[in-house]
Amino acid sequence: MAGAEELAARLAAELAEAGDLTPQWRGPFETVLRHRFVPETVWVQDGDRLVPVHRADDEEAWLRSCYANEFVITQVDDGVPAGPGRVGYEITSSASRPDVVAMMLAALEAGPGMNVLEVGTGTGWNAALLAERLGDDRVTSVEVDPVVADRARRTLRAEGYKITVACGDGAHGHLESAPFDRVIATAAAQRVPPAWAAQTRPGGRVLVPWTTDFHNGALVSFLVQGDGTMRGRIVGNVAFMPLRAQRGKRASLDRHVHGMTQARRSSTETHPYSVLGEYDASLAVGLKVPHCKLIVTPGSGEGAYTVWLVDPWSRSWASLEHEPGTEEFPIRQSGERDLWQEVEDAFNWWDGLDRPASDRWGLTVTPNGQFVWLDDEDHRIDR
Repeated sequence: MAGAEELAARLAAELAEAGDLTPQWRGPFETVLRHRFVPETVWVQDGDRLVPVHRADDEEAWLRSCYANEFVITQVDDGVPAGPGRVGYEITSSASRPDVVAMMLAALEAGPGMNVLEVGTGTGWNAALLAERLGDDRVTSVEVDPVVADRARRTLRAEGYKITVACGDGAHGHLESAPFDRVIATAAAQRVPPAWAAQTRPGGRVLVPWTTDFHNGALVSFLVQGDGTMRGRIVGNVAFMPLRAQRGKRASLDRHVHGMTQARRSSTETHPYSVLGEYDASLAVGLKVPHCKLIVTPGSGEGAYTVWLVDPWSRSWASLEHEPGTEEFPIRQSGERDLWQEVEDAFNWWDGLDRPASDRWGLTVTPNGQFVWLDDEDHRIDR
């Protein structure tokens, strides 16, 4: 099997050929070996379980996972796996996909000498990439989990990087190292912390994976103004775990879906994929429908599936059953909200706007809150 250096070079070449890795970041990708930052135990998905894979049991498989263009699960259940044999059920930390890392570093537009704050240290690999290009005295990284922070700090030191790794709530930034020229978050925020703008120089850039309860996958690039306001547009499609303080409630069919026989029944001719599977549509629905989580379960036949919409706060839910070749889809709804109707209304609202693409949406964050707009701030969206 190829060695780590060769695997790193292959990965960098693959990302560069795909257009994900810019020339400025290719050197750091080849120099900073990812496997040195990945823990000895990682997890892989097996149905609804997260099963541990130990380096000592299969070195080759572990190393391949480190240099595949895939995310690597590095912590489950906040570090205390809930199942027997260290089996877990919820991903709580990971090493991001290398193509996503490369895309975000390019979008950050950081250069040598800039002072950068990273929110979400994780394994420390991303911080090391930043330090390799900018200088390790120019990078501060904040990690909320003390065990994860300690491991990243020790790994970075062992690799020769003197990066400041602080343990704390990254939503507060890191005032001691401010002001920053750039802030990059590797955790998603629904409410973008104004502290990130307050600790960034005017003209600086803040890069944030922005999420809603319904849609996780919008990378927003903000420019910071002198008054502590920042304005940004969506520049990419990325999905990250939320900031721990913004996790909200996790939807569960077992906990939240009850009363199937008493549910209100109807049907729709709107194909679920057009509402839920199209990125631009799903993004728009998330802007209008709060407290709505999406779950999809396979059906009994090929191509069959059920879409579940769950509000863990009110315990309302809806389901849509999809069978291939049908043009009408049965709906069930239960609770105080008609969740499918809300989602379909939001889809029709987006359709009535002539289906704007993601890059037309913007977000403004002020010291007192945030608001969404379409094309410019004169067209605010009522959420």
